[in-house]
Amino acid sequence: MVKQEHTKDINPLKKSINWIQHPLIKPEKIESRLYQQALAAQVLKKGNTMIVAPTALGKTIVAALVSAERLNRIPSSKILMLAPSKPLAVQHEESLKEFLKAPVNVLTGSITPDKRVKLWEKSQVISATPQTVESDVIAGRYDLKDVSLLIFDECHRGTGNYAYVFLANRYMREGKDPLILGLTASPGGDEEKINTVCQNLFINEVMVKTEDDVDVKPYFKPIEIKWVFVEMGKEQKKIKAHLDKVLKNRLKGLKNFKIITSISNVSRRDILQARGRVQNRISRTANPHRDCLLAMSMITAVINLQHALELLETQGISNLHHYFQKLKKKKTKASRGLFQNEDFNAAVQLTRRAYTKKIEHPKMTRLLKILKKELLKDQQIIVFSQYRDTVNEIHSKCEKEGIKSVKFFGQASREKEKGLTQKEQKQIIKNFRKGLYQVLISTSVAEEGIDIPSVDQVILYEPVPSEIRMIQRRGRTGRKTEGQMTVLITKGTRDESYYWSSLNKEQRMKNQLTRDFPQSNISLDRSQTKISNGGKQEPAPEDEIPPDNLVIYVDHREAKSGVVRELSNLGVKMKFSTLDVADYQISEDIGVERKSAQDFTSSIIDKRLYKQAKDLSEQFSKPVIIIEGKNMYAGGLHPNAVRGSLASLAIDYSIPIIPTRSPEDTAAMIYRLAMRELEKGSMDAPLRTEKKPLSLQEQQIFIIESLPNVGPVTARKLLEKFGSVKGVINAEKDELTQVEGIGKVIAQKILDVIDSDFMSRRAAPDIELKLSDILEEK
Repeated sequence: MVKQEHTKDINPLKKSINWIQHPLIKPEKIESRLYQQALAAQVLKKGNTMIVAPTALGKTIVAALVSAERLNRIPSSKILMLAPSKPLAVQHEESLKEFLKAPVNVLTGSITPDKRVKLWEKSQVISATPQTVESDVIAGRYDLKDVSLLIFDECHRGTGNYAYVFLANRYMREGKDPLILGLTASPGGDEEKINTVCQNLFINEVMVKTEDDVDVKPYFKPIEIKWVFVEMGKEQKKIKAHLDKVLKNRLKGLKNFKIITSISNVSRRDILQARGRVQNRISRTANPHRDCLLAMSMITAVINLQHALELLETQGISNLHHYFQKLKKKKTKASRGLFQNEDFNAAVQLTRRAYTKKIEHPKMTRLLKILKKELLKDQQIIVFSQYRDTVNEIHSKCEKEGIKSVKFFGQASREKEKGLTQKEQKQIIKNFRKGLYQVLISTSVAEEGIDIPSVDQVILYEPVPSEIRMIQRRGRTGRKTEGQMTVLITKGTRDESYYWSSLNKEQRMKNQLTRDFPQSNISLDRSQTKISNGGKQEPAPEDEIPPDNLVIYVDHREAKSGVVRELSNLGVKMKFSTLDVADYQISEDIGVERKSAQDFTSSIIDKRLYKQAKDLSEQFSKPVIIIEGKNMYAGGLHPNAVRGSLASLAIDYSIPIIPTRSPEDTAAMIYRLAMRELEKGSMDAPLRTEKKPLSLQEQQIFIIESLPNVGPVTARKLLEKFGSVKGVINAEKDELTQVEGIGKVIAQKILDVIDSDFMSRRAAPDIELKLSDILEEK
């Protein structure tokens, strides 16, 4: 496949370098390493392969070697490399351009669809984000039939509804000569998860390279791992004692209700599973027993207490204090019950005093000592913490100590802090690489998917229970020189549990990877194969091939849903647009609103449901609502409130409700509805991107509804009383109060709106109606 070229350096102190020689690899760009060539050769020989290797062992180079040979064998084909983030996709584009003699381009969501199509057509090697390619393939902008190699970077993400799963399925159906290569440093410690990834991505072979392999050792830079243990402070121990007492009391209550079997070592997962069981029990009866409702309140309190203890033990006083403040603002029964508890209030008071005295977690003091000592060696360091509050606190301390540091976190905004845009993230990394900062303080966003430069040391403010995240954090050091990782652990806390958990999972992962995996039996005749998201294959009967004239209009907000993926897998043609009403328009008569079980309960609470139902029934003669998910009673609402809403949809709005189990089931139902319409010859439908024009009566009601505290019912009563919009506008205060629902306060507010001179918003009087005024009047 490849040849070696021997280059002798004119400097006698430097060793000579052997370079890879290949028709499609640029000269003197890839150093010849036997283990990389062996891995590439095995991929070409054995087919769909996952390569598991530590960071810095050159997985991208292996991908380049395989890519070059595939293009050499199939010159008219394309190579597609997928990465989970835009920065990483751009990084791969740069690497592949450096290595390969072929047109290379990158495709991301920031490029317009039309330009992406042109780039796809003119490129032979494409680096892209999976969501972008998925969107384009579903929209029919291009297909994967000419791709001779599909590379999944960070392939451990190939589970559930992630875009990797859809694209692997589509590629194995469409590709003329498919070959899949998965790359990861950590596929996971659970055998079931590893098998799931292999099935979803059609992996036949798993090849593992470790730092202990003989052919790898000469190139591997060892990483020294230090575990630094600290004791909790006196104040923390006092707070912990009170919180432990409250938690124990709540757990005893759950045990008495037979919700849990033991009160020792109860994990968050145990509590979430218990909550599911109680919610299921509540949903099965019209009048849930009082004990069930009390148990739900206890479970919520336990979740709050467990989180408070985690913040206290692993983060510090400041984080806990802010959490208590947020919790107090909640008006739930669980929150009120906690603040009525003597021990909980004692913990809150002690936390407030410690916060006022600026008492810190002992980890913070130890961290600053480590940073000062290591920075004397002119090192660059990354500090990881799970919580943005802790990142902010560490950054503040570093600034006070004169340490040149910078914060790095995700794009999501919080109450008082905006997220970082990708452009800002890129600039921070660029400045860090230039040496403008000594310390990068980051949340988990820097673990993968972002081109972080190698550093001298990585410090973990807390251990994480995930072996994948632990390996990824460790991989940020030791790439070019010997690296070091320091992990701060609070003795006798969940820090220690997480530490042992990650070590055991990583060892279990290594043990699993040394075993043989069952090979995927991929049918050679892929044209007659239906491949589901689970990786299983079932024969596709002829009558499931959709006719060419079957087209479903889809609201663009549904484009990333699992339903759209599955409709695409079924071969359904879709046109994306902005639908003012409904998520899917099947025909002129049928519009479908899809709601997950969670969204259904949320829309009851915020009252979106009834407006959507009204619009749906007005726009379509045969409206349909699909509720997707196994348990619509799990959203915290009383079951009777859910049942009442279902009854209202069916009776008041005459809308059929169809339950489905999953996005796949929903897609199958929408497909079946479309096929029925097609058979009846009623598929030709004008696209409804706008609502039908309002009738005169509806316009009148709409105008009156805009008055303060006037809903549709009151608006109708006002119009019936005064005969017209003009009559309502000209009515006196005493006349308005004669209408049911209009008291003196509301009447005055209406007149204020009608009679007041128009002013700018800044100068306008405050005419907001207080709830207390309305209640007092009623």
